[in-house]
Amino acid sequence: MTFFRYWAPVCGYAGLIFYLSAQSHPEQDLPLFIDLFSDRVLHAVEYAGLGGLCYRAFRWGTNGVWRERAVPLAILLAALYGVSDELHQWFVPFRDASWQDWLADTVGASLGAIILARLPTQRPLSSAADMGRPR
Repeated sequence: MTFFRYWAPVCGYAGLIFYLSAQSHPEQDLPLFIDLFSDRVLHAVEYAGLGGLCYRAFRWGTNGVWRERAVPLAILLAALYGVSDELHQWFVPFRDASWQDWLADTVGASLGAIILARLPTQRPLSSAADMGRPR
């Protein structure tokens, strides 16, 4: 149950990124106010979400060394996913791969993981099934 609780959101969010990357003209389906922001800012915001979810999954969905190194592991996983996303876009008509987009992805993932790690209420709420079990 712990795996699903913490890793399903990561997988779902990564799937959403994959879906959006597979669109030849994603700007046609986005709200008009999105055009006000730089493409790099959008990449950073998108991957800040992934970085935060990865941090949450490593911090609360694992144990031992994985848990202790949640921030760097979250950044690494999100950055690697960013590489795969850019490679994927290389094969989508009218899209291209860019190392600058990957850099924005990595910066965003770093910010998302670090910010979430520094929030004072970072412990998950305990459920009745979790009561009495060591964390």
